[in-house]
Amino acid sequence: MNAIWDRSHDHSHERAGLSVGFILTNNFTLTALSTFMDALRLAADDGDGSRQIRCRWTIMGSSAEPVRSSCGIPVARWEPFQDPRQFDYIVVVGGLLHAGPQLDAQSVDYLRSAASRGVGLVGVCTGSFVLSRIGLMRGRRCCVSWYHHRDYLEEFPDHEPVADQLYVVDRDRITCAGGAGVADLAAFLIERHLGAACAQKTMHILLIDKARPPGQSQPQPPTSSEPGGGAIVNDRVRRALLLMEQNLSPPLSVEQIARRLSVSTRQFERLFREATGMNPTGFYRILRLRYGHWLLRNSARSVTSIALETGFADCAHFSRQFREVYGISPSELRRGGPPPEPAALTEGLSAVEALALDRDLVPPDRRLFE
Repeated sequence: MNAIWDRSHDHSHERAGLSVGFILTNNFTLTALSTFMDALRLAADDGDGSRQIRCRWTIMGSSAEPVRSSCGIPVARWEPFQDPRQFDYIVVVGGLLHAGPQLDAQSVDYLRSAASRGVGLVGVCTGSFVLSRIGLMRGRRCCVSWYHHRDYLEEFPDHEPVADQLYVVDRDRITCAGGAGVADLAAFLIERHLGAACAQKTMHILLIDKARPPGQSQPQPPTSSEPGGGAIVNDRVRRALLLMEQNLSPPLSVEQIARRLSVSTRQFERLFREATGMNPTGFYRILRLRYGHWLLRNSARSVTSIALETGFADCAHFSRQFREVYGISPSELRRGGPPPEPAALTEGLSAVEALALDRDLVPPDRRLFE
């Protein structure tokens, strides 16, 4: 294949400590682009000068036409495709999954050419899907948002998705779930190339205390599979699970969920029980308590804060429900008190309920119902 990049802007003599090229997909996520680029901007210069000294960055594309972001703001390329060897990383900024083609053929060819030359490729947000669709994630672990974990498994059953980390570094491929995790990834790359002090300065200006490591858990546990192991196939029940995990506090009523699904409350309860073996109220309660259990073990928040975070009226209500389910109070758990025997917890429960309360499923990957 002949070179497809424009050599009229050869910046190889301007090589910075960290050089990044961005490629925007159709309906890309503006937050992912702006967060990454702003971190580079702050690391590139002293103070807030914003000069491309220690870092260089650019937006490339096959067309001069602006690319529309998912929020509607268009962003134009800065230049045509450049020789990929002048970049440390080429970042694919993904966005909406099912809104038409994400990249054109020339962009795909450019990414494949960059990969063949050993240039680091980064997929942020659903950029991981883009890299996977063009065959550049085979044999590598791929980070996806818990929100899109099931989508990824269905499209790439032979790949290894990771939905319990902020980002994954696998040799010359880096993938990030998106959101605020993009700032953590940017800080990681800045530290790798420019040093810890530069990364810390960048995060402090962004009013972020410190960068989280790649293994930090994503903040929401997915529930796209039945606790018993099989996938939830009923579309309404899957949508109900998504509504539950997105509304831990305050929790939705069964009537509200049914209304959003355009079914009667009675029909929704029947469908939910058929799919999971549990009534929606009981499942919702376990989901919230499981998340509370995880927060108690993996955060320094107060019990009262966790109670409100998981949708309970107050600390007393949360503690009462928690003891009823786990056989130990939140305070005792945090002090490292002896947990009850598993048999004591699961006696009289259905297989689904018993598995939902299995303490071994709580840390640290939090894929609660996978």
